[in-house]
Amino acid sequence: MTKIDEKDRHILRELARDGRISNLDLAERVALSPSATLRRVQALEADGVIRGYRAVMDPAKLGIGFIAYITVGLGLHTKDAQAAFEAAVADAPEVRECHNITGTVEYLLRVEVADLPAYKRFHTDILGALPQVATITTFVVMGSPKDTRA
Repeated sequence: MTKIDEKDRHILRELARDGRISNLDLAERVALSPSATLRRVQALEADGVIRGYRAVMDPAKLGIGFIAYITVGLGLHTKDAQAAFEAAVADAPEVRECHNITGTVEYLLRVEVADLPAYKRFHTDILGALPQVATITTFVVMGSPKDTRA
């Protein structure tokens, strides 16, 4: 396991805020020389601590006006049922996140679509049509006062 010190954590916080920051600006923010900062970033990348960089997009500008979190309970609690469900949601572009969770249900999904009719189509024609699915509970996102996902 990689040993991460406070300076590495500071670098990671700054990169999470702005993954396109120049090495020179990053070095200034974390109070290191540019060469030391670059070595640390490269080591964090090589060790897999930093797995990649992403663009943060504006859902409204992409035509996404409806976001929901959905809990899904499966009818069968087998490895095959889970694999089939996971394969189906991997193919659904509306599903932006899929998490296998503990509790009374097996999965938590983040779904992003244009509007309520688009969600109804997804709910009925995609999710509801999967033979593994026994329960679906939808939580509509009304706002996101904090969202630090990259």
